[in-house]
Amino acid sequence: MTLPADIPPAPVTLRMAFRYWLKLGFISFGGPAGQIALMHTELVERRRWISEQRFLHALNYCMLLPGPEATQLAIYIGWLMHKTRGGILAGLLFFLPSLLILIVLSWIYMAYGTLPVVAGILYGIKPAVVAVVLAAAWRIGSRTLKNRTLLAIAVAAFLAIALGELPFPLIVLVAATIGFVGGRLLPAQFQVGGQHPDSRASYGIALIDDNTPTPAHARFTWPRLVRVALGGLALGAGVWLLLAWRYGAAGALAQMGWFFTKAALMTFGGAYAVLPYVYQGGVEHYQWLTAPQMIDGLALGETTPGPLIMIVAFVGFVGAWSHAIFGPGGVLLAGVAGACVATFFTFLPSFIFILAGGPLVEATRDNVRMTAPLTAISAAVVGVIVSLAVFFGQHVFVQNGQIDSAAIAISAAACVALFRFKVGTIKLLAACAVAGLVLSYRHG
Repeated sequence: MTLPADIPPAPVTLRMAFRYWLKLGFISFGGPAGQIALMHTELVERRRWISEQRFLHALNYCMLLPGPEATQLAIYIGWLMHKTRGGILAGLLFFLPSLLILIVLSWIYMAYGTLPVVAGILYGIKPAVVAVVLAAAWRIGSRTLKNRTLLAIAVAAFLAIALGELPFPLIVLVAATIGFVGGRLLPAQFQVGGQHPDSRASYGIALIDDNTPTPAHARFTWPRLVRVALGGLALGAGVWLLLAWRYGAAGALAQMGWFFTKAALMTFGGAYAVLPYVYQGGVEHYQWLTAPQMIDGLALGETTPGPLIMIVAFVGFVGAWSHAIFGPGGVLLAGVAGACVATFFTFLPSFIFILAGGPLVEATRDNVRMTAPLTAISAAVVGVIVSLAVFFGQHVFVQNGQIDSAAIAISAAACVALFRFKVGTIKLLAACAVAGLVLSYRHG
């Protein structure tokens, strides 16, 4: 039953919150937009744990930060309701189900990926992934590229990474510098603006309402920020030093810890924005996996709940398995260790950002001088994502020097389904998987 709008909901215990966040971890398909919509429907409209304005307040803050915004929003709301333990609980339950599912799928992929059925499914899904990446570029671009200045930044970023082969961190740094200067000289060019749709005043009295005073644990103080930030950094450094001591600083696990920490700090604009960096590092530099395996990993990531950035678990699993870091007889254990290390170092910065710096960053969210660098980065991200689609297309559409017309046809049909008919990602991938099976058995 739905409570009348003028009656506040009953207080929420940590156990009740645990059940909700666990459920969300298993049903959060649809990428960040779908996950945020799920939380809004459940927490704002139905349960009324938090008001519309407080929800959007938290969302705006999370959008300013690097990292998966839906995960950070869950951490923020959990922290606001039940202090640090609530934030940690919400964040962990948001991605743990996805981690477990991806570990199982990665094991099946590595152990049985050459079976005709599995190969046929992947043959159909790969071209669909190219269409999905293009759709992501379109979504971010339509929201970000509001003027010629931002469009020029996107084109320059595409050329820089696709033709100039410049590293992704350098592109981000240059874009941020352009935004920093532009925000002072031409602020109107770097102010995307726009309000969140469906921003009604209220769905009724909420537990954390518009006028509810900020709880004591959420008020900003410098000592608390320093204490929590240093605690989080010490945790990350301690785990990395343990890996370096046990397996060597040049070992795969220690390398993954450092690499995915850097990747986590580059995820402005969502998971698709950092995929080129993961591609450059995982495929080209460290050679943990091949380009086709990277595409397969993205396909698997699209079919599981949780944040898409969980593809890092696949990269870690395949890299540790392929390098047999625990010996030939321990490839499965190595894969699990690689997936867990990649996930830990990818998500740790998100917890530090929310638990330590929330109130401080929140106070600057409407200052165009603070947001202009992020706007410029978001524009560059669009060009980078398009280049990612080009990278993937080169490996999917050309096989052994021959153009694969069937793969091109599947990708074209997927583009029509996504752009024209707004078909959901899961339905699209399922249909393309069936098409791949049919084609593989015909040619077999």
